[in-house]
Amino acid sequence: MANQVANYTEDSIRSLDWKEHIRLRPGMYIGKLGDGSAQDDGIYVLVKEVIDNSIDEHMMGFGKTIDVKVSEHKVEVRDYGRGIPLGKVVDCVSKINTGGKYDSGAFQKSVGLNGVGTKAVNALSTYFRVQSYRDGKSKLAEFERGNITNDAPEKSNTSRNGTQIVFRPDETIFKNYHFIPQYLDDLIWNYCFLNAGLTINFNGEKYHSEKGLYDLLSRKTDEDNLRYPIIHIKGEDIEIALSHTNQYGEDYYSFVNGQYTTQGGTHQAALREAIVKTVREFYNKNFDASDVRASIVGAIAVRVQEPVFESQTKTKLGSQNVAPDGPTMRSFVNDFVKKALDDYLHKHPEVADALQKRILQSERERKEIAGIKKLANDRAKKANLHNKKLRDCRIHLNDTKKDEDLRNATTLFITEGDSASGSITKSRNVQTQAVFSLRGKPLNCFGQTKKVVYENEEFNLLQHALNIEDGLEGLRYDKIVVATDADVDGMHIRLLLLTYFLQFFPDLVRRGHVYILETPLFRVRNKKETIYCYSDEERQRAIAKLGNKPEITRFKGLGEISPEEFKTFIGADMRLEPIILRKDTSIQELLKFYMGKNTPDRQGFIIDNLRIEKDLAEEEAA
Repeated sequence: MANQVANYTEDSIRSLDWKEHIRLRPGMYIGKLGDGSAQDDGIYVLVKEVIDNSIDEHMMGFGKTIDVKVSEHKVEVRDYGRGIPLGKVVDCVSKINTGGKYDSGAFQKSVGLNGVGTKAVNALSTYFRVQSYRDGKSKLAEFERGNITNDAPEKSNTSRNGTQIVFRPDETIFKNYHFIPQYLDDLIWNYCFLNAGLTINFNGEKYHSEKGLYDLLSRKTDEDNLRYPIIHIKGEDIEIALSHTNQYGEDYYSFVNGQYTTQGGTHQAALREAIVKTVREFYNKNFDASDVRASIVGAIAVRVQEPVFESQTKTKLGSQNVAPDGPTMRSFVNDFVKKALDDYLHKHPEVADALQKRILQSERERKEIAGIKKLANDRAKKANLHNKKLRDCRIHLNDTKKDEDLRNATTLFITEGDSASGSITKSRNVQTQAVFSLRGKPLNCFGQTKKVVYENEEFNLLQHALNIEDGLEGLRYDKIVVATDADVDGMHIRLLLLTYFLQFFPDLVRRGHVYILETPLFRVRNKKETIYCYSDEERQRAIAKLGNKPEITRFKGLGEISPEEFKTFIGADMRLEPIILRKDTSIQELLKFYMGKNTPDRQGFIIDNLRIEKDLAEEEAA
């Protein structure tokens, strides 16, 4: 230590240029890196940063169409706005704190105000190209990891005004990355919902919305599951859509200046408060806030001057005011909801009646489980002191005082069996990875009411470990990973756990928090190299690569994988399969298929999976 202090000289001080700093600390600019299995992984942030600029042009009244193409490792975005001023094309994508958005006259209520977006994309790409078309001329520049490789002179060009950007994310930074089509689909649709009238041509398909947030909720919810038609109200710089469903949970989609604020913020908090206040006044009854908000699905979009976000990735709004000298966010949202929602309910008495019935139903359900809930909570507190079901980590998602990158890395592995949980516990990162050990197979809770969550010890303890009893605001882990054996029993446990989440906490799945851990089926090795294979195809390639009759091990269960090996599978290269609910997915139909009576379709599904397992076993025996 003394020697290190003695060597602290002028030579120890180093200044990084913009691209070096972005590449050294990418998390400061785009949040977590990831491999694309999570919706907020860095590769999607890169896509967003480029499209955001095109959206800002559209918001200012220039360009009604944007063309987007995403292939396996290449992204192209072409808008038809004004085009970057030709003399500033290179500066706009390679000089920090350079851009048109500092001129409030040019971009009144844009998404990006820090002059970093496309610079981060440039620095984190092996290839980056920008071309601006403006008033009969064009300017092209190409880069490699932020270093300019081609600064072409201006040329005459007859193409429509606008900007085109092409880039390839750097695979040395985004290791093993892949774009999940559903995530890109959601991203493109959100842009269209928030900019009614805009058309985005994405990979040859046309995306367009005329009703904004009404269309968003229609796409996100099953119409048969709504208790009343979607309420859609709009004002200057604010738009809201909401309804109630038959499901548990409270689900919101919130946006600021076109940015999807996945973690909410002051605007979402104001909406939740305003709905309760308006409903109480309309019915002249002091309903419990939880009964009013239970089973609600809502969306809010606001336009704010100079928005303040709580992180570079803009996932949570921190602005207290809608403009530097404007009203508070709380009063702005409350005043609008109070008038617009009250007017709507007076004009639509059938909706008002259905809304009241849903609130009264929630009130009855809450009172029915009140006694059971208290006993269950007391039981959970005692269990947390003595049992070993939860081996917790030291950092949690809801601890805002901790580093954001570490909070986003928090993971809870749900395992079955002492050997599997023991191996993961020994090999995990104790800072960010926790383990919850199941005792046998969980209860099949399909068709049950929430009462069963408190009556069943396993479910009750899991609920408390996640801290989601009163909603997702207190969620302690960003990723909930089901880690079961790669066999039929393991698949059954997965389905039982997914049934639990979808039945009682569907928001966890909708918000992309639930995953399946992919663990290798085979280990292929010789004296020089070991290759872990996640499929039979990978096994065949490994055998061909190693040759000379390598040793092949078939892992039949997680308990057979040593803690040392587990470090490879749950570390930086961990493979996760996200559970994604698609547009046409009905949760009730999904649960009925997997956990209801043995219909012919379900029987076929089980037989097909048993056959896969049987084929592997026969091949191994041979």
